[in-house]
Parts: sequence; structure tokens; C-alpha cells
Amino acid sequence: MDLRKLKTLIDLVSESNVSELEITEAEGKVRIVKGGGAAPVVYAAAPVAAAPAVAAQPAAAPAPAAPAAPAVPAGHVVKSPMVGTFYRSPSPGAKPFVEIGSQIKEGDTICIIEAMKILNEIEADKTGTVVQMLSDNGEAVEYGQPLFVIE
Repeated sequence: MDLRKLKTLIDLVSESNVSELEITEAEGKVRIVKGGGAAPVVYAAAPVAAAPAVAAQPAAAPAPAAPAAPAVPAGHVVKSPMVGTFYRSPSPGAKPFVEIGSQIKEGDTICIIEAMKILNEIEADKTGTVVQMLSDNGEAVEYGQPLFVIE
């Protein structure tokens, strides 16, 4: 199966309500499974007379470009202690815990990270002034991702 045909199949699965597609042709078998919100996963099996099945990379996903080196912020960086969703305030519409220019003390709650339906209050680990916020409200954050800069 050529790459253009494979890309077309991936696009059709990703744009439709179909969650899985399997096609068998003389040259092999292709199975496309749509993940929950992620790019489709493609498994290609070689013909029966050839070697065992091998996983193929999705043809629709180009190789990611090397990210530019992020500038290291001056000051103390508060990093995310977990993977989750970042929230600036205790509830929608409520006043944010901190703003740029806020004076904070060690132990003050500065944000919430929701992980597995549990709201985890993140506390400042240094006394100072918030000079930069590096995440947006409702944004997914990774472990170790910088959230705030305190001076």
C-alpha cells in the first residue's frame, strides 16, 4: 500500500466517527485505530510469507522540528510537581491566587493542578514577588514544567 493511500485512510479515520479500520490487501494488512484525542495509531503487518508484524509510524505525522532553546528566566522558577491541568484560581470566575507583581510568602497557595479529578494546591517554595506566569489557565502541564518566576 503506498503512502498516499495510507495517509488518506488515516485522514478519513481521524475526521470520522470510525474508531478503528482494518484493511487487508495482497501486499499486507493495515489497521488504523483512533486514540482518544491523539493522532491515529497505525499498525502494518507484512504479508503472511514474510517476517512477523512490525509497527509503522503514521505517514501523516511529519518529524517534529527541533524546538528552539527556551530562554532561562531570571529569578526562582516554580515548577510543576506533577502532570495535570493548571488553574490560576480556586474556581471559575474567582479571583486568581496570584497576579504578576503579587507579594507572596513561602507556603502561600499560588495555583491548583488538577490530576485524576483531584485538585492539588501548589504552594510557593520561596518568599518574593511574582514576576512572570509561564502557564495559562486551563492549560495542560507536565512534570517539571516551569509555572512561575519569583524574585
